[in-house]
Amino acid sequence: MPDLTFLDGGFGTMVQAAGLPPGKDPADWNIENPDAVAAVHRAYAAAGANIVLANTFGANRLKYHGQHALSDLISAAISCARADAGENLGLRHATCDVPEPRSPINPSRVSWLKNLASPAVALDIGPTGRLLKPAGDLDFAEAYDAFAEMVRIGAAAGADLVFVETMGDTRELKAAVLAAKQNCDLPVMATVALDEGGKLLTGASVECVATLLESLGVDAYGFNCGLGPDKMLPFVERLAKVATKPVIVKPNAGMPKIVDGKTVFTVGPEEFGATVAKLVEAGATIVGGCCGTTPAHIEACAAAVRGGMSCSAAHVPRRATRISSGSGVVELKPHAGLVIGERINPTGKKLLKEAYLRGDSAYVLREAVKQTDAGAEVLDVNCGVPGIDEAATLEQTVETVQSVVTCPIQIDTADPAALERALKCVNGKPLVNSVNGKRESMDAVFPLVKRYGGAIVGLCLDESGIPSTSGGRLAIAKRILDEGAKYGFAKEDFVFDALTLAVSADPQAAVVTLETVKRLTEELGVNTVLGVSNVSFGLPNRPALNNAMYALAKRCGLSAAIANPSLIRDELDPAAEDVLLARDRNCERWIALNAQVQAASSVSSAAAASSGPEALGAAIRRGLRDDASNAAKAMLDSGATPMDVIERGIVPALEQVGNAFEKGTAFLPQLLMAADAAGDAFAVVRKSLKDSQSNNPVDSHGRPIVIATVKGDIHDIGKNIVRALLENYGFDVVDLGRDVPPETIVERARACNAGMIGLSALMTTTVGAMSETIRLAKAAGLDAKTFVGGAVVTQEYADSIGADFYAKDAMQAVRIAERVLGG
Repeated sequence: MPDLTFLDGGFGTMVQAAGLPPGKDPADWNIENPDAVAAVHRAYAAAGANIVLANTFGANRLKYHGQHALSDLISAAISCARADAGENLGLRHATCDVPEPRSPINPSRVSWLKNLASPAVALDIGPTGRLLKPAGDLDFAEAYDAFAEMVRIGAAAGADLVFVETMGDTRELKAAVLAAKQNCDLPVMATVALDEGGKLLTGASVECVATLLESLGVDAYGFNCGLGPDKMLPFVERLAKVATKPVIVKPNAGMPKIVDGKTVFTVGPEEFGATVAKLVEAGATIVGGCCGTTPAHIEACAAAVRGGMSCSAAHVPRRATRISSGSGVVELKPHAGLVIGERINPTGKKLLKEAYLRGDSAYVLREAVKQTDAGAEVLDVNCGVPGIDEAATLEQTVETVQSVVTCPIQIDTADPAALERALKCVNGKPLVNSVNGKRESMDAVFPLVKRYGGAIVGLCLDESGIPSTSGGRLAIAKRILDEGAKYGFAKEDFVFDALTLAVSADPQAAVVTLETVKRLTEELGVNTVLGVSNVSFGLPNRPALNNAMYALAKRCGLSAAIANPSLIRDELDPAAEDVLLARDRNCERWIALNAQVQAASSVSSAAAASSGPEALGAAIRRGLRDDASNAAKAMLDSGATPMDVIERGIVPALEQVGNAFEKGTAFLPQLLMAADAAGDAFAVVRKSLKDSQSNNPVDSHGRPIVIATVKGDIHDIGKNIVRALLENYGFDVVDLGRDVPPETIVERARACNAGMIGLSALMTTTVGAMSETIRLAKAAGLDAKTFVGGAVVTQEYADSIGADFYAKDAMQAVRIAERVLGG
């Protein structure tokens, strides 16, 4: 039976109870009041916590703006946890004899837990409070450097492990995990904050998070914050079905509300412990508490699981080949034949080569969108054009492509430097195309993929070229698997390319390839991929031959095809089958049948841009900024009025994206990219009216809206998203920034005659400032309506502090503003 590891609980609510002043950064107490900090750790250790999280959640250069040096702050935090949490308590690693969970964990995968000191001290890493590019303004490298600095200081100060938590964006999650793994040798745990639909802020699902973190090699992962223990149950069950590492849960003690003027949480220790016991039954093996929990909650958890539980039948996670983007997962399976779009690969594509040479990213983005519209589930990205900086171009292209599509990426390059830059910036777990049986290829690719994560395309060729038999190709695949195993890669980390050659040059070429696909699938049990179009080179009616090759390969087990999604079909022409199976000698019958068929089967992507509102709307919905600007200009040039552009093109497109976001069919990155595209289109309209009476034709909503992140809270993400959406719906927004005192908010609202005041808070220690701001606004006699939002804010909490409205997300803030100020 597995051991159960206990984490500690909430820290902010504990130090608030100990006298932390409202708006004071808890991290400052590591130096200014270390006894109080140590007392919290001591209480959790006494309650049974095997791991205590040092008071470093916000101690990074992007988030902490206090008077103390980070090195002093973090070192003091580790000392407080180390000296007082475990000293003289005689505690050992706490084990509970619990029933086997549905997702049993192999003991070899959790042995590192038993080797930790008890209580062990974790360096706690929280989010920066900003959104990473392209959806936000923070560079990946800047976030990575901030986290890496924390890790180096924490490791030197004596932390036992690194705990990354409360992440809502997979790019920031990746930056933090990479920083941890590349700057220390400590175990790394990671947890994310889900909404009630089981999604991250930027749209990632439970399975998407699991795919990324498994690939990055964290030691345990799961969920914290955002939800109470009852709401986490279905997501733990889902995670347990795919996780091969220990599953972590750190729920809130329910959601906060105001009672007698104080912020309290709704779930008491006994109820919390009973529900956490169900989470253990569902597969969690590392449990603790987040906002609102106390040592009593942790003690109740231990008592509940020691009391014994009924348990469902054990479930062993099925190993699978999965890749991911920032919001979606694709699983490769034999016989599925999913399509990897090939159109962002310059080989044989003159227009794409020219676009790369002139730096025309808009052309590349249009090709990406066309392919996903046509059904591509993965996009191949290749920038191998002579005369350009491939590494820089590949990095930029991967980032920009992932800003307009939600499918995973296949990074396609033979340049290790380009591969590393793309692997570092890609959002999610990509396919890496490719490695082959040559020693130098494996030596170059395997370490990079191990470091940054990914699934690897293995080519069945080596120093001697492409074997002429399926047996020769299988031997190379086995060699690649054996070498990969030395780096820790399993067969599920590979997708093998059986290689397609032209039947016009070798009548047996397709037969050997199809046999190789079948043997790779059945004998080695691996997934396969083919670039099918090579088979038809030099012959007429190439699409029909390509389709036939695709259909036959799927029957043999093909997992994925690299192809043009607009052309590839699962169609088997009998005459084409004869060609591929070497029954049509020298392709004579095929050539005769297709003598009148034109060989040119490619479709030009250089269509003239439409000048109507449909084109503008499509560009905005897809987040294509250059296309949106050009479409707006084209409408004006064709005689449309500025208001026509706004009312027929821009506003309907924003409404469609907004509605999709509210329904959960679009996610935050798409919402923000659409807003940016709409903003560029608005700029064209404004420019056309520069000599008119109004420079802002959409500023028809009257009084401005003042927004701010409240005193003591430096999280900008939610507030910045609200600002972007409100501005692109034509509202005048006065953004006061973050960590803004109540008095300043009220003063500015009075000075600009604000019609609304929007307040954001993420931390439980700062929601009190939200309540104080609303109290001051009412005392000052302001008639501005107030709306509030943030991770720990609920409708009930908004009502309890006297807010006029609760905005659960940015689109709801827009709807509220439309209702109050007119839209």
